[in-house]
Amino acid sequence: MTSQPSLNRFEQLKAAKDGLAVKDELEQFAALGWEAIDKSDLEHRLKWLGIFYRPVTPGKFMLRLRIPNGIITADQMHVLAEVVQRYGDDGSADITTRQNLQLRGLRFEDFPDIFRRFKAVGLTSVQSGMDNVRNITGSPVAGIDGDELIDTRDLVQAVQDMITNKGEGNAEFTNLPRKFNIAIEGGRDNAVHAEINDIAFVPAYNAGELGFNVLVGGFFSARRCEAAIPLDAWVPPTAAAVVGICRAILTVYRDYGLRSNRQKARLMWLIDEWGMERFQAAIADHLGHPLTPAAAKDEIDWDKRDHLGVHPQLQPGFSFVGLHIPVGRLDAAAMFELARLAEVYGNGEIRWTVEQNVILPFIANENLPMFLAEPLLERFRLEPTPLTRSLVSCTGAQFCNFALVETKQRAVAIAQTLDQRLDIPHRIRIHWTGCPNSCGQPQVADIGLMGTKVRKDGKTVEGVDIYMGGTVGKDAQLGTCVQKGIACDDLIAVLESLMIEKLGATPKAPAP
Repeated sequence: MTSQPSLNRFEQLKAAKDGLAVKDELEQFAALGWEAIDKSDLEHRLKWLGIFYRPVTPGKFMLRLRIPNGIITADQMHVLAEVVQRYGDDGSADITTRQNLQLRGLRFEDFPDIFRRFKAVGLTSVQSGMDNVRNITGSPVAGIDGDELIDTRDLVQAVQDMITNKGEGNAEFTNLPRKFNIAIEGGRDNAVHAEINDIAFVPAYNAGELGFNVLVGGFFSARRCEAAIPLDAWVPPTAAAVVGICRAILTVYRDYGLRSNRQKARLMWLIDEWGMERFQAAIADHLGHPLTPAAAKDEIDWDKRDHLGVHPQLQPGFSFVGLHIPVGRLDAAAMFELARLAEVYGNGEIRWTVEQNVILPFIANENLPMFLAEPLLERFRLEPTPLTRSLVSCTGAQFCNFALVETKQRAVAIAQTLDQRLDIPHRIRIHWTGCPNSCGQPQVADIGLMGTKVRKDGKTVEGVDIYMGGTVGKDAQLGTCVQKGIACDDLIAVLESLMIEKLGATPKAPAP
């Protein structure tokens, strides 16, 4: 690692004790009780195991999993549902914008048992928080989409296995300068939001051979948001090639990423400081061979799909069905039911999407009528109303101490109200995030809402800054802030006007 002027407090914390060290102390911590745990371990190092202390819900912890490519089995879902169920009304799960699950309301003394149960079914939460590589995303219809170019499932798993030592924890990559995101897209519609990842692989033909162009440096933070840029490198679609370049980039970032100022600790800042030519040379040096220049164009040439509804599969006689999960919130009963549906009608597989929805694949076409009559589909609909259909939300102030506003319930209520008032000619994607950390990704939405505090009638109230212009799929780009400081109480009228003036919505005709 290069010499740097000073270490910020997080770097000092990591230098004093590696985050992964708490893995061997978990049983002791559980016996002591969470109140007796050292503050640095409680509030920070436990995140290396995916355990998040939440000051807004003291004694009730969040657990973030690793679900590569967003795919789990019904057996795994049963275990997760049983964990959530044990906490009654406090227990819930959220689908995240990285095809992942976060479990809420967990008691600390139960974590050793929870992790034993996870290990028995092949689940892990290791290295899912703080300065680690986050859940690795891939096409949610990998291996079942008839128009797919590359099946990403094994590649995503191989990258995760390298980073986490097959879920056991890997000290080689537990001390990155900041968090790090990786996505591998195998289709034509940019299902993974490649542009917002530190490393993204997108399909491209090079001299007639199908592989990936590599993008680098995309990220959101409170200080800066940047779309990923071309590395000018192409790799074949093999585990050796994809894992190799990920390892090289991570090693360079680990060893040379900026650590004195945490606001400048993401990969793009290093690329800015070095320039792309020096960065490319460092990657090639770690690989031990020159980079193969990128293909002239990639194959992302479709508008982005949301995969809701019934769709024919690559495999004859089967369909996959996308269900809408309002803002990604699940309770134990719904989790058990999804597992049952996957077992009874499908192949026991459940897939999450970055839109916080679920896909159940391998449903035999002759069984579709029975499946579509299942009661759960009255709650998780195949064809929701236009604005609720494309609604995404972060956790919000209910559970997150960083959030400045409540998001999930407010997002659903406002979308439902506007759906009743407006005719929407096409999808309008609304993303909510409770703070400038942008977990809800407002910059990729048609309308993005970022929580803030505003003054209204002499009082400080919850409000939002409004972003517009984010596009996904082909020609993806980030949106920009168009209005600041709108009180949430005034938001319905403001959004109604924006949709009418800018996005083609029209008021519904009065009921006869």
